[in-house]
Amino acid sequence: MSGTPESKVAIVTGAGRGIGAAIAQRLAADGHLVAVLDLRTEDTEATVDAIREAGGDAIGLGADVANTADANEAVSRVALELGPPTVLVNNAGILRDNLLFKLTDDDWDSVIDVHLRGAFVMSRAVQTHQVAARWGRIVNLSSTSALGNRGQANYAAAKAGIQGFTKTLAIELGPFGVTVNAIAPGFIATEMLRGTAERLGLTLDTFLAEAATTIPVRRTGTPDDIAAAAAFFASDEASFVSGQVLYVAGGPKA
Repeated sequence: MSGTPESKVAIVTGAGRGIGAAIAQRLAADGHLVAVLDLRTEDTEATVDAIREAGGDAIGLGADVANTADANEAVSRVALELGPPTVLVNNAGILRDNLLFKLTDDDWDSVIDVHLRGAFVMSRAVQTHQVAARWGRIVNLSSTSALGNRGQANYAAAKAGIQGFTKTLAIELGPFGVTVNAIAPGFIATEMLRGTAERLGLTLDTFLAEAATTIPVRRTGTPDDIAAAAAFFASDEASFVSGQVLYVAGGPKA
């Protein structure tokens, strides 16, 4: 596969569904060639099909983003099949919610590995191509939970870590024309929240409806809300915006 010379190659992790899928489709609509990454290749098929049906160009790859060998191989395949990747969206994530005294070692390690180590491993692999091109965009997905959230010590720690990671990479990679920013979504209506709702004894619809009453704009977010922010950070117009954390949450967050 190949695109026009001005096409940029983007990798979106955790793009099989939800926020990642919306971001992948938005970047494709904006003219990027998109590599859709998820844990298994078959998990990427729906997103790849949607992009191609809309006239875009995409490939799907299975990879464990926290595994160095998997990440390096995936980035190498993207460079070979689409071209050197210069846009990376680190979106892959999992939830293992519980109160501190119930959290297991695996609950902690798996969440930190996918969110924080995954962002590190993928960014390290992609920055080689970005530095060579003297242009690049890294967009990391944080969360309002980075500010603290009951039952999410592991997730909150990972997402707070993402913010420090983002600001540090912005300093290190800025001289090479690479910007690094983070998006911190609030309540976004995705299937990923179903487990949280069930833990609270609520249906997903009830959980989201109750959440909406606490949000100034009186609605929960959608994956497309996050995709719009990612599209801006990935654009040429955002070249003077780096090291920032944008809370896309329907109201002010600190």
